[in-house]
Amino acid sequence: MAIPVPLARFVADLSALLDRGDPLPHGAAPLLAALVSRDDWLPDAYAVPDPERYRQYVLYRDPDARFSIVSFVWGPGQGTPVHDHTVWGLVGVLRGSEISQGFVKGAAGPLVPRGVPHRLLPGEVEILSPDAGDIHRVINAEADRISVSIHVYGADIGTVRRWTYPPDGPRKPFISGYSNGTDTPPFTLETRLEPV
Repeated sequence: MAIPVPLARFVADLSALLDRGDPLPHGAAPLLAALVSRDDWLPDAYAVPDPERYRQYVLYRDPDARFSIVSFVWGPGQGTPVHDHTVWGLVGVLRGSEISQGFVKGAAGPLVPRGVPHRLLPGEVEILSPDAGDIHRVINAEADRISVSIHVYGADIGTVRRWTYPPDGPRKPFISGYSNGTDTPPFTLETRLEPV
């Protein structure tokens, strides 16, 4: 399957930012906002939900492991546990909507909510960074349909050791992996594209 043109342009533009040493993730947020401002490029195979839990399909992995791009597919009511990322990240909603709640370490040790939950709508982007607090929980805000968001991380996130934060105990390590099967391989660029 050929890489969709909007995704190829995003990969090329993000690669150019990294090549120039531009600050991330803030410099990449407008690029992701442009990508998720239109919902006509993601193949259906990368937006298939699971009845039990959310899915994450890797769309693209930078050959030098500088970043990865993932589609998250949320069924009604599905969400993540409270978790961190350990690398910079961006979340852009493509369809539906999501509720994101940030957390910080409280004075007594356990996590406490940071601010109020906020709803992300199609075209909106949230920035995550370990420097600014990257611990959050995400839930599909739609009660009767799927939501899809595009996530960009400063590593191959499916291989990164991260942490969940259960409310009743210490943090637990996890590596998320991906939901891709043989019919949904990551896209590749046959030739290096110039930014459009």
